[in-house]
Amino acid sequence: MPRRTTLLRWLLPALVAVLWLGLAAPLGAIGGKLTEVQENDNAAFLPDSAESTRVTELQERFRDQEAIPVVLVWEGDGPLDPATQQAVGEALAEVTAVAEEADALAGEPSPPIPSEDGEAVQAVVPLRADLGEALPEVVQDMRAVDDVEGTTAYVTGPGGVFADFADGFSGIDGLLLLAAFGVVLLILLVVYRSPLLPFLVIGTAGLALTAGQAVSYLLAREGIITVNGQSQGIASILVVGAATDYGLLLVARYREELRVERSPVAAMRVALRRSVEPILASGATVVLGVLCLLFSDLASNRGLGPISAVNVVLAMVASLTFLPAVLVLLGRAAFWPFRPRYGSEPKRDGGWQRTADAVGRRPGRVLAISVAALLAAAVFAPTFQADGLPLSEAVRGNPEGAQGQEALARHFDAGSGSPAVVVTPADTWPDVAAAAAAVPGVAGVTPVTGPDGPPTPDAQPVEVDGLVQLDATLADAADSIAAERTVADLREAVRDADPDALVGGTTATNLDTLDTSARDLRVIVPLVLLVITVVLALLLRAIVAPLVLLGTVVLSFAATIGVSALVFEPLLGTADSDPTIILIGFVFLVALGIDYNIFLMTRAREESQRHGTEQGVLRALAVTGGVITSAGLVLAATFGALAVLPLLILVQLAFIVGFGVLLDTFVVRTLVVPSAVYLLGDRTWWPGRPARRPEPDPERELEPA
Repeated sequence: MPRRTTLLRWLLPALVAVLWLGLAAPLGAIGGKLTEVQENDNAAFLPDSAESTRVTELQERFRDQEAIPVVLVWEGDGPLDPATQQAVGEALAEVTAVAEEADALAGEPSPPIPSEDGEAVQAVVPLRADLGEALPEVVQDMRAVDDVEGTTAYVTGPGGVFADFADGFSGIDGLLLLAAFGVVLLILLVVYRSPLLPFLVIGTAGLALTAGQAVSYLLAREGIITVNGQSQGIASILVVGAATDYGLLLVARYREELRVERSPVAAMRVALRRSVEPILASGATVVLGVLCLLFSDLASNRGLGPISAVNVVLAMVASLTFLPAVLVLLGRAAFWPFRPRYGSEPKRDGGWQRTADAVGRRPGRVLAISVAALLAAAVFAPTFQADGLPLSEAVRGNPEGAQGQEALARHFDAGSGSPAVVVTPADTWPDVAAAAAAVPGVAGVTPVTGPDGPPTPDAQPVEVDGLVQLDATLADAADSIAAERTVADLREAVRDADPDALVGGTTATNLDTLDTSARDLRVIVPLVLLVITVVLALLLRAIVAPLVLLGTVVLSFAATIGVSALVFEPLLGTADSDPTIILIGFVFLVALGIDYNIFLMTRAREESQRHGTEQGVLRALAVTGGVITSAGLVLAATFGALAVLPLLILVQLAFIVGFGVLLDTFVVRTLVVPSAVYLLGDRTWWPGRPARRPEPDPERELEPA
């Protein structure tokens, strides 16, 4: 027996810890390549059935290779003199040479095109669409040589704007994770008041992140999942938050058991037995919730589901293997200087006990007031603007691509350089062209006269396989909501002329992305609710309790969206968003919000076996208050770290998830759920009842975390 105890005490935990630490370096080297397999092009995410996707495939017949247009604009304070216009031509040649040297050109650039007012000149340089992460670097090199004295130069258009957007993800491997780990470490130092324990929990999260990125890279490299900068950033934040939350729960139970168990091994055995069910249930809820994204028609969402699931699974594995191993090896020393002594009385948290007492005195009033407050916020949810966020506005700080779009709109048709693409049967092209030109918002329609050749208004279009291509220049910027409305009208108009005519291009891709996102909302939201209800029913072995929990989380999400609708414009300068944010926010908030209810209700069921449902839920609230609040703060802070990146869509997601988690932590889990369960009593567990133990065990009174 002593030899077996020694084996359990030292050898097995040491092997587990050494195995994790030994794998960290090779896994880190593999995971470091994850950015190499990112796909950040909207067109790559649309289903094959999308109209813009079909047009993109047909366009390949009209050109040698796919291109993304970069628009160069030189703007003066007044009319440009001949010398300046000549300098513009020379600058265009230099910019073209830079692109050519980088092997980035996809065709001949257009000649300089002066504006009607004579105060600006534009040119279009087509770059290869397969540049990937090299695009921002090429655009930056082009910007370095485009200056002309007496003008302000911009590199913009789809290529310039997209380069700014892609460059916004450059901080994911550095700034984002540094901010996330920094804020989590600060919170843990305050919670534990220990110089060692926070680093054990943070180290566990770091190992889970390293393993998650490595597995994600291997899956993406094999084409099993699709990864973009957004999904990589979100998944990285998720694994840090989830691993820390699970670590908090395990450490709290381990500290409790060290007061009633002499041996750290025995204490960890009990702590694991009592923690594994809520941790696995919580993780399973998140995993199944995010895997519902596999039913999305957008490949970006389908990629986010598996990469998030992989990271959450590894967060659970690390929290249930590496962290217990190092805690057993260190024993009570892990909690220095506040070591839990064997036989000592747990320190009660008076604040959470007073909260539980307040709920128990007036549960009906607490429930009515808290639900009314949530409903008051939820009333504003329908005002949330999810009509799309222009790509030129998606990067904070007004980058050059956005400034260039504004300059382009001042002197040219704003859609210059990124026309809507119409592919139509050759025998009806004049009628289709006339119909397209008559659409409000279309500035002009020009046939394409040859592969990669500039279109000319009076020439006959080249015919390929019985099809011709028309370029419809839009009056509004290609990434604007107004342009999307124009393309929707354009599709109707050309189909009236020929039912087989198709409309694609940058704006059409954005429009199809929005339409697909709206469809995903209608399909995935009910599926997530169904999956989580089933998980809760199996975990709690009840029907009423899962429905109550789900209802509270949905109400919390509606309140979060309502508050977001009120604060986005004053805080962020724009109220615009898109359905993708609502979908991702819903999946994460519902799955993560249920987590804290799982932690509370599993403890409530345990306490109800001894003290009855009414007193059991109040005792659970008092006992779990500290650990759940700490977990909520950690998760909100980790998602809040997304705000350090300059991408507006991630800042919006950071607010929605962060605020929603805090609302779940401090209102739903603290007030709504306990008061509702108190009022329902044993009916909470219908159709079953918690089995009552005849005598409570006074020696097993558990410490609030």
